Amino acid sequence: MTDVPVYRPAEGEIRVEGLTKHFKTVRAVDDLTFTVAPGRVTGFLGPNGAGKTTTLRLLLGLATPDAGTATIGGIAYDRRPRPAHHVGAALESASVHPGRTARDHLRVYAPEVGVTDGRCDEVLAMVGLTAAANRRVGGFSMGMRQRLALAATLLGDPQVLLLDEPANGLDPEGIVWLRQFLRYLAEQGRTVLVSSHVLSEVEQTVDDVVIIASGRLVRACSLRDLEAQARPAVRLRSPDAPGLARLIEQAGWTVDAESPTTVVIHDQSQETVGRLAFHHGLEVHDLSAAGTSLESLFLELTHPGAQS
Repeated sequence: MTDVPVYRPAEGEIRVEGLTKHFKTVRAVDDLTFTVAPGRVTGFLGPNGAGKTTTLRLLLGLATPDAGTATIGGIAYDRRPRPAHHVGAALESASVHPGRTARDHLRVYAPEVGVTDGRCDEVLAMVGLTAAANRRVGGFSMGMRQRLALAATLLGDPQVLLLDEPANGLDPEGIVWLRQFLRYLAEQGRTVLVSSHVLSEVEQTVDDVVIIASGRLVRACSLRDLEAQARPAVRLRSPDAPGLARLIEQAGWTVDAESPTTVVIHDQSQETVGRLAFHHGLEVHDLSAAGTSLESLFLELTHPGAQS
């Protein structure tokens, strides 16, 4: 008799199976199942009220599921003896005393995590807040508060990071910094799960996506696979209507005509269309993307009508 191999999750693997949570008559999370792999940045996406924060709270043992399990490395968060050394979490609702300095805020948590005050300075440096270490948090911008929250998650040097809307309040420079920092953490082999209600906010950062709506799983795949589902199209406008017709006929493209001089060419890139137009000497007045963007696809997938 051949032994059936026992599944052993990786140390940083997040595994959600059949997770369900009701709040009175509201089903916030509905039979949700997905996995998140180490060494990658995963976007946990869905519109406001989709159940993202509730799922993160269930993962952290801050709420009790009605059914299903949520584990990290095969173990529930609240069963780990030193959880902050395995999982760092920053939820959107986390509060900061406005009268404390950034360093003192972290020093409050240091004994709970089991690290020295020196580690507080290390993580402040990691998130670019060394110069603000002695400033009171009450004077911080939203973006600086987000960096401080991220610093707190790193105190225990965790394998897994759960970040709820970390780009909220960041200016463009801060968003670029966050993207680079999350990629750096993933390249170290950490598991990074980032929630957001706006796909465009994280699409330049993530490797994988888990999309939910109304507490249910809509799609779990790599970003590349999601991009493949967004149908490309190109709008081409030329004053040379006969030349435009010949180009389309010879190329055999699928086309919708908006006018005798403007067409939308499906399933082609701007580069392909532009190259062929140049080859045929076609005068072009407009060549622009007209396909389904990732954000449009995301809105289509999470629209209430798509869940019925």
